[in-house]
Amino acid sequence: MILTLTPNPSVDRTVVVDALTRGAVIRSRRGWNEPSGKGVNVALALHRHGRPATAVLPVGGAVGAQLSQMLRVAGLPVREVPVRGEIRSNISLVEPDGTVTKVNEPGPALGAGETEALVRAVLDDLADVTWLACCGSLPGGVPPDLYARLAEAARSRGVRVAVDTSGEPLRASLAGRPDLVKPNTSELAELVGRALRTFGDVRDAALQVRRRGAGAVLASLGADGALLVDAAGVRHAEVPVTRVVNAVGAGDAALAGFLHGGGTGEAALRTAVTWGAAAVQHEGTLFSAGDPARTVLIGTEVDPDRPLRNPDVVARAGQGSRPDPRADDSRPG
Repeated sequence: MILTLTPNPSVDRTVVVDALTRGAVIRSRRGWNEPSGKGVNVALALHRHGRPATAVLPVGGAVGAQLSQMLRVAGLPVREVPVRGEIRSNISLVEPDGTVTKVNEPGPALGAGETEALVRAVLDDLADVTWLACCGSLPGGVPPDLYARLAEAARSRGVRVAVDTSGEPLRASLAGRPDLVKPNTSELAELVGRALRTFGDVRDAALQVRRRGAGAVLASLGADGALLVDAAGVRHAEVPVTRVVNAVGAGDAALAGFLHGGGTGEAALRTAVTWGAAAVQHEGTLFSAGDPARTVLIGTEVDPDRPLRNPDVVARAGQGSRPDPRADDSRPG
């Protein structure tokens, strides 16, 4: 079984609009609500594809009750930790060309007792777990080393750990030596403190992150697929996609696919990019298990000079981050 932790879950409202004009009254064409948060998305994707998964998450307030009801309807096994604060609501505005404007609330601050209850809920559920996926942002009151602490505890019990987060929680998680981290390009750029414009930049950044404690790095590259850097070397995979409907949750789908595919090697990478490609072609984050298989292009020879298709995004992420004191430790090997 795969256990996911989402310390900052949400109910996401997606609204489809013809155009997004600042300051105007905009009529939506349609909209819907979904249970969300990275770990929730991962668990739901696994559940829909027949893989046993349980989600651990805090629940509080009216939005928390709505989230709990949604997960019951979906049939996902959950372990809820009651908290005093109100679980957050997020809004995604989707335009016809697939552009998404997302507004995320910060979520409730958790007290020390609530944080410890969340930790206990995870550690008490590890008996039959093969992977623990620690996913998403940390709410206020939660120390940034939460994922590092859980990684150390889970690995001591023979459970492999994946971390999908950003900023200081991602940086701090490396001290716990997680088996896998799954940053996107902007998160990876922020982590290493420099812009990533080419495949060689991503490869070198992932190698640096491995040296700092991660067993493997699965870097999701958007339209460029994903790059897996582990003890076996560097592999790249991508799936041709003709039309992107909504990219929200695609990274979560990729992580779910990677874990479903075994959590290591080419088979897992293939499943990751296939699930990610399926997700971007759906309006919601809950893509169907009936999606047909797509052609996956896999290579072990990575052209280091090949430019990323979204260099402006990752360049801004690198320029806006705090410089890493070990940024010069970026040589391959």
